[in-house]
Amino acid sequence: MSRLLSITFILLSSLMGTPCQAQGRDSINWISFEQLSDSLQVHPKKVILFFHTDWCSYCRKMQNEVFTDAEVISALNNTYYAVRFDAESVDTVTFEGQKFTNTISKKRTGRYHALAQLLAQREGKLVFPTAILLDEKFTVRQRYFQYLDKKKLLKAIKF
Repeated sequence: MSRLLSITFILLSSLMGTPCQAQGRDSINWISFEQLSDSLQVHPKKVILFFHTDWCSYCRKMQNEVFTDAEVISALNNTYYAVRFDAESVDTVTFEGQKFTNTISKKRTGRYHALAQLLAQREGKLVFPTAILLDEKFTVRQRYFQYLDKKKLLKAIKF
């Protein structure tokens, strides 16, 4: 009986430890706008900005299916700084010495942050998901106002 308990404990421990260890290595290194500003000064790299909302089903699909793919994770982590930003965030963001805010103090659907309004608009309307690709000099190379599957995203980030 004691041997059976020991084997069960070892088996459960190894199964429980695996996802936690894999999660640390197998996820995109998302950073904030504040961290991006510092990182670009120290080590210039390409940048992907991903704007999303909680209610956007295609945003969730990209986060759950595309941004969890091993090939996408590797490509982004090796050559990009990745910033994921909730367009309805009420947090004040300081980037390049400028403060960006949301005019409301409580998160609400349809009330967008100044950064989202500045960067995630197409023809005057906010569109989600939005992915913006920038080069090492922080020049916009491409904007995508749509869901990007793995194949499209991998093709896009190889500019």
